[in-house]
Amino acid sequence: MAIVKTVRGFTPKFGANYFLADNAVVVGDVTMGDNCTVWFNAVVRGDVNSITIGDNTNIQDGAIIHCTYQQAKTVIGSNVSIAHNAIVHGCTVEDNVLIGMSAVIMDHAVIGAGSVIAAGAMVLPKTIVEPGSVYAGVPAKRVKDVGEEMKAVIVRTAKNYPMYAEWFK
Repeated sequence: MAIVKTVRGFTPKFGANYFLADNAVVVGDVTMGDNCTVWFNAVVRGDVNSITIGDNTNIQDGAIIHCTYQQAKTVIGSNVSIAHNAIVHGCTVEDNVLIGMSAVIMDHAVIGAGSVIAAGAMVLPKTIVEPGSVYAGVPAKRVKDVGEEMKAVIVRTAKNYPMYAEWFK
């Protein structure tokens, strides 16, 4: 059974039809929208600041969502896919974004709507990712616009994760 824990008087809040894998951890000041999924070994830790997540967002295996005490909350939009082992920390991720495997997004970065952060990318603090951009590398830099094929991947991935969750219920 997933660990859902009250911290400093804050208890996580979940929208309709959410899924938490058996060893997922969600603690503290966390609010998730409808159809969100948190997968195996993922951690959403709202102990030191707030984490707000929109609808249809998936946090895949081993991902970490955190924030910075008194400095940086985390806001994640709707239809966002945060791939395996990614770290999203004290930043804003707008709607319809795909964050690749093992990518790191640091404090006060803003990931614009419809963007892709490539696998293994390191988005430095205060980086502003333009909507519809692909960022890759260490440190992450803009490499191109998101094309139609990648837009379809963003939509398909966000749509599929609630379906996958049904297999485990």
